[in-house]
Amino acid sequence: MKQGGDYSVAALMRSSAALESSSPRLDVELLLCRASGRSRTWLRTWPDHRLTPEQHAEFRRLLERRAQGEPMAYLLGEREFWSLRLRVAPGALIPRPDTETLVAAALALPLGPGCRVLDLGAGTGAIALALASERPAWRVHAVDIDEHCAALTRENAAAHGLDNVDCWRSDWYAAVAGRYHLIVSNPPYIAADDPHLDVGDLRFEPRRALVAADAGLADLRHIAAQASDHLEAGGWLLLEHGYQQADACAAALRQAGFDQVSCIRDVGGCERVTLGCWPGAMSADAGVALVAE
Repeated sequence: MKQGGDYSVAALMRSSAALESSSPRLDVELLLCRASGRSRTWLRTWPDHRLTPEQHAEFRRLLERRAQGEPMAYLLGEREFWSLRLRVAPGALIPRPDTETLVAAALALPLGPGCRVLDLGAGTGAIALALASERPAWRVHAVDIDEHCAALTRENAAAHGLDNVDCWRSDWYAAVAGRYHLIVSNPPYIAADDPHLDVGDLRFEPRRALVAADAGLADLRHIAAQASDHLEAGGWLLLEHGYQQADACAAALRQAGFDQVSCIRDVGGCERVTLGCWPGAMSADAGVALVAE
């Protein structure tokens, strides 16, 4: 590098050689955008543009963190989910495309405008906010054991103008009152000895949001067992789980008394979401859709 440093975009793009990610050039472009406050289109249009010394220092700091494997979502401070750009921060699980399977399944249920929804373990609020954005007449409650995550969900809701979402701190159902027509959750479901925890983004994400006892099944079983105290008759429970946990999750729902238990595969063909209906007929004023919306 030249004396004083070559801070041009074209020169800094060559920094991708320092990364071992699956998309090093894209990573560098996004980090340059973050450090410079410019868009990718602008940077490509003006490759001779020189970053200020302060911007260059920020870029180098971000690049070093990426070289150590830190997730891009944490470095950029955001991740897109269900067409919503959500703020992401260390300490909160990074939203993933697989979880959109749960959102799509929930939206396909025969639930009308009076629907009340509970999202357990909200994290960034990805599930709750996706449902709230698609169904403005629904009332969505989201809870998380970590106040940092609850605050993040509230921040993301405000950023998207979603005033049909409330979020507060709760250890699963502990601080939840009332009954709901739909309960959704993407709880921790990875076993503590799973080798994937030491690979990729998972190394940097909070273990409490990833790992559960009983081979990853403890929280799934707890949510299923306690759901009857919080569901209206005819209400639904939807749970995201690992690709080998569908049978155990379905058994937990049936043991808890659920009907119409089934599993939905994600876009990769893996069994990803198990759902069941709490017995009884939901009344029309309680949220069931009697006509097409």
